[in-house]
Amino acid sequence: MSHSNLMNNYFNPNSVYTEEDFRRRFRMRHHVFERLLRDVQQVNPYFRQKLDRAGCLGDSMDETHGMSESTCFDTIQQFCDIIVQVHKDEYLREPNQEDLNWLIRKAEDCGFLGMIGSLDCMHWDLKNCPTG
Repeated sequence: MSHSNLMNNYFNPNSVYTEEDFRRRFRMRHHVFERLLRDVQQVNPYFRQKLDRAGCLGDSMDETHGMSESTCFDTIQQFCDIIVQVHKDEYLREPNQEDLNWLIRKAEDCGFLGMIGSLDCMHWDLKNCPTG
């Protein structure tokens, strides 16, 4: 039942909730979610919805509630490993000058001048970043 409700509320063409609702609830745009889902399913068939013994699509959301802690942890670990494997070169890297310029423009458009200077320096080796 949980899976059906989720699908009806967010993923059907006549869904109850809007794109804005989806973004607020899941902290990403719907098309980004769909892309991540496709990428993960391509790498590991475990994440594809499968037919059960009766030939119906399994309701994985309901089955999840019965998963042991170690199975949940292993599944999340696999999911995260796939995301890193597939997207590290594009998204999980240090920003280049083009990225920084885009961030500065975007922040300035919203009235946040000097935004890059306020970023936490711990993760990037910047020439003038204080250490210690």
